Amino acid sequence: MTQRSPGGPGPDQTPAPTPSAAFAGFAEEGVDTRRAGRLWWDQNAADYVAEHGSFLGADDFCWCPEGLRESEARLLGDVAGRRVLEIGAGAAQCSRWLVAQGARSVATDVSGGMLAQSLVLDAHLGTTTPVVQADARALPFADDSFDVAFTAFGAIPFVADADQVHREAARVLRPGGRWVFSVTHPVRWAFPDDPTTRGLTAIRPYFDRRPYVETDDAGIVTYAEHHRTLGDHVGELVAAGFRLERLLEPTWPPGHDRVWGGWGPVRGAVLPGTAIFVCTL
Repeated sequence: MTQRSPGGPGPDQTPAPTPSAAFAGFAEEGVDTRRAGRLWWDQNAADYVAEHGSFLGADDFCWCPEGLRESEARLLGDVAGRRVLEIGAGAAQCSRWLVAQGARSVATDVSGGMLAQSLVLDAHLGTTTPVVQADARALPFADDSFDVAFTAFGAIPFVADADQVHREAARVLRPGGRWVFSVTHPVRWAFPDDPTTRGLTAIRPYFDRRPYVETDDAGIVTYAEHHRTLGDHVGELVAAGFRLERLLEPTWPPGHDRVWGGWGPVRGAVLPGTAIFVCTL
C-alpha cells in the first residue's frame, strides 16, 4: 500500500506538506503532475517503509488503513497458480504475500526507490519477489497476460489520467479477469485530513476536483494527489470495459487505535475512509 498519508496531506487549507515544499495547496486543473509521483517516492521510500512497515508487514497484504487484509477479505479470489499483477506496489509487500500463497505474482511501481526497498525486504526475509519498474499508464506486458490485477492505494490517486490506468489494466487482463483497487474514499476530500473531531466538519465541496499539489522553489510539482468522485471512478471503469461487482467501504474495527495521517478511530467511527472497487472484465 503506497500512500504518503492515505488521503494525502489535504484536503485541508493547512496541510502538513513536505518540509522542502515552497507551496502546498490546491492547484487548478491542468497543472503538470506527471513527474511528481516518481520523484517524491524515490526521495522518501526508505523513510516511508521505516514509518509504516510494522503496520503493513514485510510480507502481508493490507488493503487500507482500516487494516483489512486479503487473508480475511479474499477479494482477489483463489490466487494459487494464477498470474497476478500488482500496480503501484511500493515495496511489494502484497505481492510477497501472494507469492507465498502460490500466485505467479509480479509487482510494478514507477519508483525505483520503492522497488529498491522491496529488494531490501527480500534480502532480509530470504524471499524472491519479481518486480518491474513501470508507469501504470504504460505497462510493459502483452495483452491478456494476467488473470488478476490490483492496486492497494497505488498509482490511481497520483495521476491526472487514472482512466489510462484502468485501460491498461483491462488490456493486460484476460477476458473475465479481475481488477481490484483501493483508494481514499472520495467523500474524505470534503473534510480536513485530521484524525480528531476537527476532521468531521466539511470545509470544501465534494465536487471540487482540483488536485492537491506541492511545488518546489522553481514551481515544479513535487507531490500531487487527484480527487475523483464515486461517479468519476465508476464512469472510468465502465469506459475501460469493466463491470463493477462490489464496492466495499471498510468500517473501522474495534480496538484498532493506530492513527495514520487523517485516519484513526475518531473519524473512522463516523466517516468512511477507504473505497475498494472489485471489478471483472
